[in-house]
Amino acid sequence: MVKHAQRIVVATHNAGKVKEIARIISDEMKKIDAHTEFEFVTSSQMNLPDPVEDGTTFAENALLKARDASARTGLPAMADDSGLIVDVMGAAPGILSARWAGKHGDDAANNALLVAQMSDIPDAVRTARFRCAAALVIPSELTDVNDGKPLEIVEVGEMTGRLLREPRGENGFGYDPLFVPDEQDGDLTSAEMSADQKNAISHRGKALRALAKHFEVLKN
Repeated sequence: MVKHAQRIVVATHNAGKVKEIARIISDEMKKIDAHTEFEFVTSSQMNLPDPVEDGTTFAENALLKARDASARTGLPAMADDSGLIVDVMGAAPGILSARWAGKHGDDAANNALLVAQMSDIPDAVRTARFRCAAALVIPSELTDVNDGKPLEIVEVGEMTGRLLREPRGENGFGYDPLFVPDEQDGDLTSAEMSADQKNAISHRGKALRALAKHFEVLKN
């Protein structure tokens, strides 16, 4: 008898992100000797609309995206939401990170605005952190652990560091060229790191690895 892989909807249109998620989840499941196979598909592949992200925290936005995808498909669904938190700016840009300069996803404009806003901040207090909330929603029919209700889980990961006065590096995206992570031997920005170097310490990697252990509650 052929065992079918459990399909998981990832609330994103980014195929590259899905590949990263699939690799991390698979690697973590192997560590706990779980043998369930998963097939990760994007919102685009399932023809799902984007929900309105009206949460006030990363966790709220991640959870509402996962809830929406699961409700529309009847499948387990996961989503993440992340951004940059600058200590001297009172946790801004936060959930507005991707549209800090006004237009969603304009990395160059967002970086330029942040550099200008931080221009008079001394080096000693230019601390910041990337935070990621990763959410998993499992329909009640697919798990026995939540008394007949959908199971909702959120895990959070952070990567601490400091902000430069000008960008360095061509890799990554968002604020990566301005951000120097603490968890390294050198002085590279996230945009100067290889994908493997960054994923080993990144906020998203930490959140996804924490979330992975919850996949074992899915019915085989």
